[in-house]
Amino acid sequence: MFALRRPLFTSRFFSSAAKTMEQQQVVPDVVDVAPEQVAEVKYSSGVTVNLGNVLTPTQVKDQPNVTWEADSSAFYTLCMTDPDAPSRQEPKFREWHHWLVGNIPGSDVSKGEVLSEYVGSGPPPKTGLHRYVFLIYKQNGKLNFDEKRLTNRSGDNRGCFSIRKFAEKYKLGQPIAGNFYQAEYDDYVPILYKQLGG
Repeated sequence: MFALRRPLFTSRFFSSAAKTMEQQQVVPDVVDVAPEQVAEVKYSSGVTVNLGNVLTPTQVKDQPNVTWEADSSAFYTLCMTDPDAPSRQEPKFREWHHWLVGNIPGSDVSKGEVLSEYVGSGPPPKTGLHRYVFLIYKQNGKLNFDEKRLTNRSGDNRGCFSIRKFAEKYKLGQPIAGNFYQAEYDDYVPILYKQLGG
């Protein structure tokens, strides 16, 4: 009996996840279609990302643990991106990407190739809530990325990014998993700006 009901729960959960991404305009601002799977994103501060919940920059300052249902023999790309830079009303730097890792074996992010080191949320003051979107793409094998490697000590080369164009460039298709939270300015942001050299 349980086996019969499980797919219904899964499709219902997916449709509510897709609906939330559409309501918050992650679709179409960042991706064309909502991924079918919800990635699990947990921070060491104790918070969990849950389809648009509001978290603070202080809570998300350290790199999270991200997991999804993965094929252990496949490689994946993980991206965290903010389409609301400097604000949702005026996104002239859309997207500012916070984290980019490719060639992840299965869902072991620690063994992936870091293209851009993790940078937590740093929404400028008085710019309201920003959306921070996690997306996972399944690769067609191991890839040679020609992207410039970025450290978390500088904000250079992170703005005006497009995960859509990146996915096209490396033939990644649509994301297979995703999640997002929202955050606005708090007193951790100036500390982050100092780290990034701003």
